[in-house]
Amino acid sequence: MLKKAHSLILIAVLILSAALTACSGNTDTASSENGSKKTIKFMHLWPAGSSKQQNQIVTDIIEQYEAEHEDVKIEVEVLENEQYKNKIKVLSSSNELPDVGFTWAAGYMTPFVKGNLFAELDDVLNDGLKDSFVSGTTEAYALDGKTYGLPLELNIAPIYYNKEIFEKYNLDVPQTYSEFENAVKTLADNGVAPIALGNKDRWTGSLWYMYLADRFGGAEVLNKAIDRSASFEDPALISAAEEIQNLVKVNAFNKGYNGLSNDEGKAEFLNGNAAMYLMGTWELPNFTTNEEIPQDFRDSVGFFKFPTVEGGKGNIDSWVGGPGVGLFVAENSKVKDESKEFVKFFVEKWGEQSVEKAGVIPATKVDTDKVDLPDLYIDVLNELNKASSLTLFADVQMSASVAETHLNLIQSLFGNEVKPDDYAKQHEEALKAEEGN
Repeated sequence: MLKKAHSLILIAVLILSAALTACSGNTDTASSENGSKKTIKFMHLWPAGSSKQQNQIVTDIIEQYEAEHEDVKIEVEVLENEQYKNKIKVLSSSNELPDVGFTWAAGYMTPFVKGNLFAELDDVLNDGLKDSFVSGTTEAYALDGKTYGLPLELNIAPIYYNKEIFEKYNLDVPQTYSEFENAVKTLADNGVAPIALGNKDRWTGSLWYMYLADRFGGAEVLNKAIDRSASFEDPALISAAEEIQNLVKVNAFNKGYNGLSNDEGKAEFLNGNAAMYLMGTWELPNFTTNEEIPQDFRDSVGFFKFPTVEGGKGNIDSWVGGPGVGLFVAENSKVKDESKEFVKFFVEKWGEQSVEKAGVIPATKVDTDKVDLPDLYIDVLNELNKASSLTLFADVQMSASVAETHLNLIQSLFGNEVKPDDYAKQHEEALKAEEGN
């Protein structure tokens, strides 16, 4: 019996061994089949929990791409914002970036480009994609004349206004700065705060300064001062500072603005105490679809472009704003060509779906005849399609230390604590010092 049992065990072991060998052979075959596919590693920062709509759009785009490219597999890793930034930093230190990932423009992107970690993407742009972007968006992802990222999102800063207040005081939407000054005076004389502002955060005041710089000196005057191809002591930049203090002098802003956060300043607009509010298009949902804000108020919100200054060089179709995240391709990717093709596909599909499905304005132009959106969105998108230029937020263009100087000086300017000439001089000194490092 014992021998028979041993024989039976031996037979069972042989059968099991054969079965395992067969399974192993199947696995090898499957691996071989998968091995024939080229894998693109893709990292993004829109988890299904906190960014449900964006995550779903990404998933749909990937599924569509894989269906049309059966020889390619997209391997996805998703992390939330801060985790993403930390992991990208770690991966970059060992030159092991994903084939495709997300980056931000200007200062964030620069170290990666200088470290030869991001591939040039001008060939992708020139392959029929360049004209799809809103003017000025891809420039934020360029360094030394070469493009290293393709933006997905875009925010610009219109002046939102309360139509009911404007109608009450017989005010038209201002096209010129003198018309704007008249509106400010009329509102202030009637005890209404003309402009809602929370400048404790400082970048909020910078938006006003940037527009005035553009309207006095043109779209390049501030950019050139920051990139050191010109001086910050340009007369137009001083005039813009002078005009900020003129607005302060005529009580253009709500009381206590320099001590209020942006949210506190915005509340003055939302509760009808202030007539105008200059802010990015990330606020559009609050004025269109946010059910927590009364429908009557949402219906009363319109927007207008920052007025032109008589005698100034600025164009009314020039905007202050900036792209959000963009896509990069790793320079050392082993599937660089396939990754570039995927990036091109992604940008095109994202532009078609993001605004309608997620309320996110893309960096590419939108055919408003083909989307179902609130009128305010449609109007903004139509303006974007004819934008002449886009000036990137000043503090984003600057290094961290110069940006801090800029923001502190903005608050001092609004607080009448620095003279316009000295405001410009201190910027110039900070930029020069950075240039020498």
